Amino acid sequence: MKIYMHWDMEGISGIFTREHVWYWEEGTREHIAEEGRQLLIADVNSAVAAALKAGADEVIVCDTHRGGGNIELGKMLSDPRITYHVKSRDATGRWMPGLDDTVDGLMLMGHHAKAGTKGEFLPHTWTTEWADFRINGQSVGEIGIEACYAGYWNIPPIMAQGTEAACREAGELFPGIVTADVKHAESHDLCSGLDADSAHRLTAHKVSEAIDKARAGQLGPYKPTLPMTVTIRMKTAESVEAVVKKPQVHRIDEYTVEGKVDRQCDVVKWILGTGLPD
Repeated sequence: MKIYMHWDMEGISGIFTREHVWYWEEGTREHIAEEGRQLLIADVNSAVAAALKAGADEVIVCDTHRGGGNIELGKMLSDPRITYHVKSRDATGRWMPGLDDTVDGLMLMGHHAKAGTKGEFLPHTWTTEWADFRINGQSVGEIGIEACYAGYWNIPPIMAQGTEAACREAGELFPGIVTADVKHAESHDLCSGLDADSAHRLTAHKVSEAIDKARAGQLGPYKPTLPMTVTIRMKTAESVEAVVKKPQVHRIDEYTVEGKVDRQCDVVKWILGTGLPD
């Protein structure tokens, strides 16, 4: 059993403040940013150990928050069954390196809910410029985009871990998916929840459950009807102007653009160029 763990950071165990996770913003204190990175590292190590204990033969870890670069290889669990990708794209520009038809299950770890989710901690979808992202008319966030991409290889999303709202979003999109809710929002910039050790224990239990369900074939891939119509509503007209000159981007109204794609792996490539290299 080969598991792919795609790690974001807003939903990491023990991270409760904006400053911990949006570390690039002006005024961020470096020791707080470093504390956030160490909490991420601890979360990854704990979940990977749980996956191996549950019978995974191989685990691929992809650090994706702000393009990656948040984990430190010298502090990661060392095992020949683990492959780490410290960036969300490899040297060829390929998104989610190592994701292919040999993978048995996708785990969406440390995740947050989509843009516009009321009462969520730092909700957004890929960029703060996107107000809504739809696949064939269905509103999705990063959880849906990533699962759609994995669906190109018929890989099922088997687990989501992160905020309460993110887990609820995953459950609504993919009935039967295993979720680990480690915290909930108090406001846009603040959340609360389990301490890191308790969250690690919960996540480990859920990782094992997800692997059991995947092994039993109880979870299927996300397969929107092709060709897919992908619609993005922007927050500003200026954001629309920045992309409408791309050949596959069609303007619908002042704030909305649309693209049609024939492959699931092109779910964002038509607008961002992110996906499989040509």
